[in-house]
Amino acid sequence: MSIPYEIAFGLALGFSLTVPPGPMNALIAGQAVGSFRRGVVTGLGAMSADLVLGVAVYLLQSWVDLHSGARFVYVLGASSMSFFGYRLLTSRKEEPSPAAEHLATFSTALVMGLTNPFQILWWLTAGLAFAYLGGIVLFAGLFGAIAVWIVVFPYAVRAGGRRYPRLAPVVTTISGGIMVAFAVYFAFLAL
Repeated sequence: MSIPYEIAFGLALGFSLTVPPGPMNALIAGQAVGSFRRGVVTGLGAMSADLVLGVAVYLLQSWVDLHSGARFVYVLGASSMSFFGYRLLTSRKEEPSPAAEHLATFSTALVMGLTNPFQILWWLTAGLAFAYLGGIVLFAGLFGAIAVWIVVFPYAVRAGGRRYPRLAPVVTTISGGIMVAFAVYFAFLAL
């Protein structure tokens, strides 16, 4: 595989993970409405979860069984989505210190990413195929796409929120509702 092909393939894989609507993009949008920086920090937490999952899949690729533990993954995902969706829907606009706020935002996205069945299953399917192909250039392309998304998406959401101020609470409510809906869906899959 040539380097330009590996980069293009890595970018395509990265965008296939980050662009589809889902609970993580809902969380990023909910945070970006209030602050571009919070949106990016949320994205960094999600990207860190992808890094952890990617390394785990790469190191354990010969042991991965897609069917064992699926129910546990869905129950875990339903629990975390319920918790984070509820927090987003009921959050009060307190003013914590910027460092504490960023740590909490990053940690929330990291934990949600590590327990998100969509992210886990992506890594066990497309990510596992990626692990078999290997290559640092492919890996760089994948995380390059994620890095682009976690800046461009919060910027677009924040710009829309500034232009249409009444949109901010609507985006936050819809984002929280999406996470709760995914929690219900994951609970259904677990049954």
